[in-house]
Amino acid sequence: MASVPSSGASAPGLPLQVEGVDLRFGGIHALRGVSFEAAAGQITAVIGPNGAGKTSVFNTISGFYRPAAGRVVLGDADITHVPVHRRAGMGLARTFQNIALFRGLSVLENIKLGGHHTLGAGLVSALLHGRRARDEEDALRDEIERRVIEFLEIDHIRHRSVDALPYGLQKRVELARALAMRPRVLMLDEPVAGMNREETEDMARFILDVQEEWGVSVLLVEHDMGMVMDISSRVVVLNFGQVIAAGTPAEVRRHPQVVEAYLGAEAVA
Repeated sequence: MASVPSSGASAPGLPLQVEGVDLRFGGIHALRGVSFEAAAGQITAVIGPNGAGKTSVFNTISGFYRPAAGRVVLGDADITHVPVHRRAGMGLARTFQNIALFRGLSVLENIKLGGHHTLGAGLVSALLHGRRARDEEDALRDEIERRVIEFLEIDHIRHRSVDALPYGLQKRVELARALAMRPRVLMLDEPVAGMNREETEDMARFILDVQEEWGVSVLLVEHDMGMVMDISSRVVVLNFGQVIAAGTPAEVRRHPQVVEAYLGAEAVA
């Protein structure tokens, strides 16, 4: 696997704080005073039963939902009211539970779209294919090919249409597109959902490598408890829109409320 070169490397991971977030949809109270921190350069997992509020938390952090109360802090910046596209420029990148690739485009083209917000050439220059725009496009492609495609071991499919790829590789391409954004906080929404065991192990390895070699802070939502407990530094547990436990995997695994609400009695066996 390729190491991360110093040239063009992402800045160190940032801490992410969710502070007292309330979220309502009409009469539905989706989140109730949710607070937790994803530490800089660590892997933090958010788990909970279906309907616990995991996706609502992710959508609030991403900017798709506006909380009724509370705030989201990225590093030292309050991003609660920052538009979605500006959060990407501040170092926040995300994958989605349902694959959101651009059908009909190649793997390389999909990944390059993730890095376009990093380009500095103006619209007119880009439209006229000015030298600055061409140079930036060439540099972006070179960085993607050296840092992302080799890192995720997808060189052999770079020119294939994403439509023709098996599910597991499509999920890897979506991760590659998020990495092309040069994230400081990487949010992964069920990264191994629907994968077989071999694909799950590969994805877990890549996530660990991103955290260890790139220094990126990782926040993930996932139902595969084996993977969560193996790779996470801290685990946050939601139930009915509230945090019921937070701590190391070992602490969470034995927390009485977690056992009752989610993991089941076998968790403490």
